[in-house]
Amino acid sequence: MASGSVWVGLRRRRYLGSSAPWRGIGYLLGGVLLGVLVLVAGLVAAVLGAALAVVLVGLPLLALLAFAGIPVAALERRRLGLIDPTTPAAPTPHRTPEVPGISAWFKLRVKEQATWRELAYTALLALVLWPLDLLVLACTVGAPALLIGTPAQLALDGGEIRAAKLWVVGDYPHAFATALLGLALLVPLLYPLGAYATARAALARLLLAPREAELTTQLAEVTRSRARLVDAFEAERRRIERDLHDGAQQRLVALTMTLGLARLDAAPDSPLAAQLATAHDEAGNVLKELRELIRGIHPQVLADYGLAAAIDDAADRSPIPVDTDLDGLPRLPESVESAGYFTVREALTNIARHSGAPRAHIRARHEDEVLHIDVRDDGEGGADPARGSGLTGLADRIAVLDGTLTVASPPGGPTVLSVEIPCRAQQFQGLTTD
Repeated sequence: MASGSVWVGLRRRRYLGSSAPWRGIGYLLGGVLLGVLVLVAGLVAAVLGAALAVVLVGLPLLALLAFAGIPVAALERRRLGLIDPTTPAAPTPHRTPEVPGISAWFKLRVKEQATWRELAYTALLALVLWPLDLLVLACTVGAPALLIGTPAQLALDGGEIRAAKLWVVGDYPHAFATALLGLALLVPLLYPLGAYATARAALARLLLAPREAELTTQLAEVTRSRARLVDAFEAERRRIERDLHDGAQQRLVALTMTLGLARLDAAPDSPLAAQLATAHDEAGNVLKELRELIRGIHPQVLADYGLAAAIDDAADRSPIPVDTDLDGLPRLPESVESAGYFTVREALTNIARHSGAPRAHIRARHEDEVLHIDVRDDGEGGADPARGSGLTGLADRIAVLDGTLTVASPPGGPTVLSVEIPCRAQQFQGLTTD
């Protein structure tokens, strides 16, 4: 067995012939060296900090000691691979600051429980764990090694020696017998050494990378990354809308005006006039479609006047009549307004295409710092968001905002789409429509 957990190796017959005992020894030896280094460095830093505190120079040094556990814990998490190389490396329980900079990093680390848990582990390593590691190594490896080295020690000294400080050996027959005794002791003692190394690593993993903390940290990071992707997507939508509005649309307007002027200069009823008229009409149709596309990407009314005005605009452009109840809807965070608007627009599109409803109803309220939107129709019912209605992606988008999207659509109707997004009203109140 070339690799694998030391604990698994202990239960196999080939444990002594595998790398597991050597990895256990290496893990404990590394713990001794790291513990001594941490103890010495910590004492030096504490003494220097206390001595220089009178001139305020030592205060930052003492403050940095609170973060000493972070690099020590990072190294300890990497060393866990010696005990179990088959297990993925324990991830850091620390979160990534939302903004760059040393100040943001320090503020976040001070608030995290992991920082203080790692500091406690570092103190435990410096004061308790490395002496235990050294004691186990001395009893399970050191003493047998001294006995095994008795013949070499006798050859170097040339006289009587005290083997492992236990008894006197004066000739080679007794020296080789002592070496065989040391080898016989080493073989069984490697088993408790492996068990202790496994328990020692389990303690480090428990304190430095608890499973709950791993899952919580990973989930928080995924949530933040999804939120960043949504923000980036919204920013890209606004950029595309702005480029189309200020670039392609203005060029089409200029082209339409040029074609209109050219029609005035062309002889009436001539082939050129007919071609210019056709080109002018096509340019007008393209301009109309481009304006609809721009409105669909990110309507200007949403940015200027808020969600209530944008919903009213979508209702006015709906192919079926829509009743709206939006009284008192304030300006909300941009991401919330965007998600609410596109959800309403997708719902109206589905109603017009699939429901057969003669009319739709939209009600939106902001109560108790939660945005509530209900879109209702009296159509045939039986709507299933999973069948490619476009609501699945919107539900994921709303989930990033800690919101929910539900659809109730029994056969025969009515169909009710409900959205709830926790959010606070903006300090300024934009214009809203009645």
